Amino acid sequence: MKNVALLGATGSIGTSTIGVLKQHPERFKLYAVAANRNWKQVAQIAREMDVERFCMFEPEAAKALSKELGKPVLTGMDGLCELASDPKTDIVLNSLMGSVGCLPTLSAIRASKHIALANKETLVMAGEVITAALKANPKAYLTPVDSEHNAIFQCLADRPKEEVEELQITASGGPFREWPIEKFKDIRLEDALNHPVWSMGKKITIDSASMMNKGLEIIEAHFLFDIPYEQIKVVVHPQSRVHSLVQFRDGSLIAQLGAPDMKIPIQCAMTWPERIPLETDRLDLAELGKLTFFKPDFEKFRCLALAMECGKKGGLYTATMNAANEVLVNAFLEKKIGFMDIPNGVEKIVEKTPTVVNLDLETILAADAEARKLAAELIP
Repeated sequence: MKNVALLGATGSIGTSTIGVLKQHPERFKLYAVAANRNWKQVAQIAREMDVERFCMFEPEAAKALSKELGKPVLTGMDGLCELASDPKTDIVLNSLMGSVGCLPTLSAIRASKHIALANKETLVMAGEVITAALKANPKAYLTPVDSEHNAIFQCLADRPKEEVEELQITASGGPFREWPIEKFKDIRLEDALNHPVWSMGKKITIDSASMMNKGLEIIEAHFLFDIPYEQIKVVVHPQSRVHSLVQFRDGSLIAQLGAPDMKIPIQCAMTWPERIPLETDRLDLAELGKLTFFKPDFEKFRCLALAMECGKKGGLYTATMNAANEVLVNAFLEKKIGFMDIPNGVEKIVEKTPTVVNLDLETILAADAEARKLAAELIP
């Protein structure tokens, strides 16, 4: 029996994680949960799963949950980090949204936890710091939850990186894959939220529409698997059944396929290298009929190109890019800016990134804050 601390319990990944845990009550206990402000949903989870510890990021939500349950509730970043490093926790599943997920990951590493990581921003913001922390705490380890990185993780199956010729990260292409670039200026929020395959939170759905999501995944893959950017490529695959591929130096191309259900990579990340039963859809290739693949259009999807450029530059570029994107995506969700203002704004902020050689977390967080301030100034 392993105790699980689920950070981001009310989002789509959190909901899928609870679905996995319910299938295996003999293996996992939901020991602790954290969320932003949806205390009513957390209260429901607590009653269903007999949760012992809680954190609500928003103080007022913490007070409401504490009153509802009659139990203490932690709050803010300190609360997240306390749950992530709790001595009774075995697995920290980090599905927090955005840069808020970085410090809890670091806390879990320093406490020698197994981190099932669904928070891209942890490695996008602070990949070098996280890598150094893992080396300093060898009992801690990460397993990736994102479907693409989990697919690569399965394809690699602990093979040495020297055998890898190339990682191929698949992308659905989002709702605008076939739209001409001339129409991008007319994209509405409703269009961008209409993902053709995956059901996700609003922020990640917009990132998928702009393909920034895939750019973040390239940066994450670089740090997760210690593979140079030049050996990481994106291939557009609209059916989203091939979740990613690894080209080995002997000519073998190994892919991981499956239904578009996040319960599969979540369970894999928690149980690897063991494979245990999971009730989910099975992939019927004969019924599917065909799988298609295309090269990405970097002119239409400028966010993808920007992310790749920032990853190669290193330093603070990925942190400032990520921070600016978060602010501008939120502004688009609030209908304060247009869709194309996202890549245009990110590019403006990235151009102001200072050059720093020796990174530390304090410098990264300061750059993140400055990029958010500059991005906010671009919003009418």
